[in-house]
Amino acid sequence: MTLIVDSDALAAFCGRQAKAEFLAVDTEFMRDSTYWPKLCLVQIGTPDEAVGIDPLAPGMDLTPLFDLMRNGQILKVFHSARQDMEIFYLLMDALPAPIFDTQVAAMVCGFGESVGYDTLARKLSGAKIDKSSRFADWSRRPLKQRQVDYALADVIHLRPVYEKLHGLLKTNGRTAWLEEEMAVLTAPKTYRLLPETAWRRLKTRSTGPRYLAILRALAAWRESEAQRRDVPRNRVMRDEQLFDIAAHHPAGVEDLARTRGLSREFAQGRVGQAILKAVAEGQAVPAADCPSVPPRPERPAGLGPVVELLKVLLKMKCEDHEVAQKLVANTADLEAIAADDHAPVPALSGWRKDIFGQDALALKHGELALAVEGRKVRLVPAPATRAKAS
Repeated sequence: MTLIVDSDALAAFCGRQAKAEFLAVDTEFMRDSTYWPKLCLVQIGTPDEAVGIDPLAPGMDLTPLFDLMRNGQILKVFHSARQDMEIFYLLMDALPAPIFDTQVAAMVCGFGESVGYDTLARKLSGAKIDKSSRFADWSRRPLKQRQVDYALADVIHLRPVYEKLHGLLKTNGRTAWLEEEMAVLTAPKTYRLLPETAWRRLKTRSTGPRYLAILRALAAWRESEAQRRDVPRNRVMRDEQLFDIAAHHPAGVEDLARTRGLSREFAQGRVGQAILKAVAEGQAVPAADCPSVPPRPERPAGLGPVVELLKVLLKMKCEDHEVAQKLVANTADLEAIAADDHAPVPALSGWRKDIFGQDALALKHGELALAVEGRKVRLVPAPATRAKAS
């Protein structure tokens, strides 16, 4: 097991992997007190070796690693790839591709909802993962040997996990299912943190257009400030304070100082002035340009039992096909299907429609029925409609 701490050794390792079929990849990072994730270690496993790459080593040039991640001829295997992909995107302004996410593949292959890596490794390779270093401070140097061993174990066991899942996908013909999910993980828009869209992540109950215009400006200011200072958003200002300011839209220092948790000195300072400027920007947005939140469509009367039947069908179908329910549909999707045969939900297109959507519509229209046979729920043809008495 090797820890690479200089650029020449990294270049040599990456050169040896230039024609590899696949690489198992993992990262260790810190984000407790920063906005941007701080990459502390990169682990790569190949069929022949496993190495840790120390990005914090003095003078370390990660260019060869980034070139390897960009190599479109090499498959990069991750488990729960999203945060790893975000880190690479931020550092190299590109995304590793192609990729294979073993967590998603496991859901496609029937291992349950968001299966943990240690559980998956135990089931597929018999490995017992030591998680004692999971919450270690990966930014401190020197790294302890047990930390290195823990980190490298992840990619060592990821290799056979990938090989088993890859084989299962070929056997059950679901490779295309996984590729559809990987397209989302390899789309740059998935990782772009744009200040102007930050307000959409906030969970506010108020939906007034002017309130949302002010909140949008405040959230954009906070996002930019957090990025500039490299601190978590709530270190700049808590969500609840943004909501309070947007609701009361203070016009000056005295008004702003009435916000819970803010002092008059704060309101008079640089940050207070920036907040007041954001409020003014939100106030100045023309009424026609104020944002809005689409109202959640109300469930038409009588659809409740239909949604419940669709939930039973979804559970049955996912058990029959050994695929995680969350990959096929959620409750909102089922409500949409119950209300509209052409609802724009994933369950009514592609492989999801094949295993669930078509039968969901047939059940909804009385062409199929649910029945209990033995201890299992089955789909059966619906009884013929009785002719109305003349």
